[in-house]
Amino acid sequence: MQLSLKAQNKVTWPKGKKMALSLTFDDGRASQVNVGTALLDKYGVKATLYVMPNAIEKNVALWKKAAENGHEIGNHSSLQPCSGNFAWSRNRALEEYTLEKMQKELAESNEQLHQMIGIKPESFAYPCGQKFVGNNEKTQSYVPLVFQLFSSGRGWRDEAPNDPAYLNMAQLTGVEMDGKNFDEILPMIKDASEKGYWLILGGHEMGKGGNQTTRLSMLEDLIRYAQDPQHGIWIAPVREVTKYLKQ
Repeated sequence: MQLSLKAQNKVTWPKGKKMALSLTFDDGRASQVNVGTALLDKYGVKATLYVMPNAIEKNVALWKKAAENGHEIGNHSSLQPCSGNFAWSRNRALEEYTLEKMQKELAESNEQLHQMIGIKPESFAYPCGQKFVGNNEKTQSYVPLVFQLFSSGRGWRDEAPNDPAYLNMAQLTGVEMDGKNFDEILPMIKDASEKGYWLILGGHEMGKGGNQTTRLSMLEDLIRYAQDPQHGIWIAPVREVTKYLKQ
């Protein structure tokens, strides 16, 4: 059952927690399974990893192990189509897509990931956070398609956490954590906690620093804070929170 945009009764989180927190990572970057999941597993924290089949085929054994260890493997398309406004996406521009072409790509990506890892992706992350296909008068949203194929769809570089009593599962907000120190993340966590919201953080590489990198030191500080009982934070993959909210 899909939650609608109509206001629901106030949502209570499991075991009296004040908020939900999900850690998500895009693109199937090698650093996620080479170093990132080891840190998460050390603290018993599970993340949602949105991947493309061709990005994980070289290290498929490690990705399969991550899934077996409880990390969620989500769909991030096959070709990572974004607006042709990005030069690197010009040969797979969303402006040149149709809903039929997108449906085929997402279904094929699901099937490939099932064959490679043995799981059926339930969650999706929009490449570049962009939710359209076509151009000018032919522009269409592919949010309804994501609604049909997945239990959730996550955006990118959004401004706020998700209000569990008033949300669209096919358009969950995702807030960037790449390049940030814990002190920059903490105000967002406190704000979500005060409101009883669901904060979904998004990143890419996992390491010490660099472009589009979530720092492991920041993650460690964040996890220690989240696991302190006094802060009342439920930290779980997107799939798990989605299932809870749909009950």
